[in-house]
Amino acid sequence: MSVRHRFLTWFFATLGLGIGGFCWQSGCTIGTPQLPEGLIQANGRIEGDHYRVAAKVGGRVQAFLVREGDAVEAGQVVVQLDDAQTRAKVEQARAALAALQAKRRAAQAALVLLKKQVPLQIDTAEAEVAHSQAALAAAQARAEQAVRDAERFQRLLQTRTVDQESAEQKALARKVAEAEYARAKTALLQAQKKRAEAQLGWDRIRVKEEEVEALVAQEAQARAALAEMQTLLEERKLRAPERGIITTRIANLGEVVVAGSPLLDLVDLDRLYLKVYVPEKQIGKVRLGLPARIYTDAFPDRSFPARVRFIAAQAEFTPKEVQTPDERVKLVYAVKLYLDENPDHRLSPGLPADAVIRWRENTPWAKPRW
Repeated sequence: MSVRHRFLTWFFATLGLGIGGFCWQSGCTIGTPQLPEGLIQANGRIEGDHYRVAAKVGGRVQAFLVREGDAVEAGQVVVQLDDAQTRAKVEQARAALAALQAKRRAAQAALVLLKKQVPLQIDTAEAEVAHSQAALAAAQARAEQAVRDAERFQRLLQTRTVDQESAEQKALARKVAEAEYARAKTALLQAQKKRAEAQLGWDRIRVKEEEVEALVAQEAQARAALAEMQTLLEERKLRAPERGIITTRIANLGEVVVAGSPLLDLVDLDRLYLKVYVPEKQIGKVRLGLPARIYTDAFPDRSFPARVRFIAAQAEFTPKEVQTPDERVKLVYAVKLYLDENPDHRLSPGLPADAVIRWRENTPWAKPRW
């Protein structure tokens, strides 16, 4: 080795030791500049709350009403399953309900009519019985009088006080009066039977009331069956559980899916968060509610405010997609920074981003330094 070469080697070694000693005494860091005390920087990827649109019932996918990238509102119909068979069952249930309703209305009308007819029929029967009783009493009086007249004329005939013809007329009048009395007794019996029959109207009213109650119960069952079929029909319209953006279509048009099968995936762009990993030696400075700012290469001229909303309870090794291999042996804690807002939905899941968390109040903000 030449003298010049040895001199240069000694010079640079001495220079490095000098700089290292200065930095050791002054506290500076060689390499990447560090943020001011009170700030922590981290990086990760923006994520969001995902929601799956899944089928409650099995069936064939009839139509997708949205495409990937479309914005949807909560409750919006996004997928239609084949509903021809269910629709037919709904119509059958509706027809059965309509038939029972008509039958119930007819029974109620008959019941109303019975409640009006029965008292009138009973009153009429009572009047008939009273009339027959009066007629019977009159016929009985006439018959008794005819008997007395016939017997008296028979005695007078024996003494020749009256002629034979008058006696025979009184005997005939007796027979007529007795026949009328017998008819009056029969008429009274018939009137009493009619009255008894009319009083059975109260039993007919009770039977009709029970019939109406049974029809009302059957109608309620039919209405419940119709509601169930309508629910099954409605379940064939798959709705978005929350507002968001359709990210993935999992099933295909015409595919037969089973109950519980996911068909679409959507993410709420108004609830995005950046998942970062904070080293174990710094996690004690992080607490819920701390403010943070998120920076992306896509929007280098602005930052997005966020807050710490989640801190993992257990440490893990740094994921390989976040840090270099030599950093993956370090223990870190997952932290979620939820954005305060996403104006114009500029940010989207999967976008890499850097973050600065301020754990000491009044510390000036600074951009990440890598």
